[in-house]
Amino acid sequence: MERLPKWERGTPAVLCAAGPHAIPISTAVRVADDAIRFALGHQREVLRRLREDERAALLVMGKGLAFSAYGRVAVVAEQLEVADTVVAVELRVERVQDHLADGRTEMIDGARWRWTDERLAEPEPQIWEELERLSPSGR
Repeated sequence: MERLPKWERGTPAVLCAAGPHAIPISTAVRVADDAIRFALGHQREVLRRLREDERAALLVMGKGLAFSAYGRVAVVAEQLEVADTVVAVELRVERVQDHLADGRTEMIDGARWRWTDERLAEPEPQIWEELERLSPSGR
């Protein structure tokens, strides 16, 4: 398996689950060469789908990178300390597809976004840190 590239915290990603069902993700953090963690709200439809079928893909597009990571997910914490409305999910990566490998295109910048309510933005740095600190799953 190709190693996961590194990306900047807060780089937007798109999580795809069975259905197909896709949603944007802002909390994806690389925790190993073959693992990505992110937070999902307890009530998310995509979480329900992932509990039924653990296969998933995560598309990350940022400055200088565009790749899809394919694998299986597992919930590694049913509740985060800093945000009790979300669960921690880990994608155990089985395959990485580098969408820029052929050199025909480059990512000049990633999608740009921001919270419209600063109160909602406050816990995000702590969420990233907690996701990185969680004990490794059964890989």
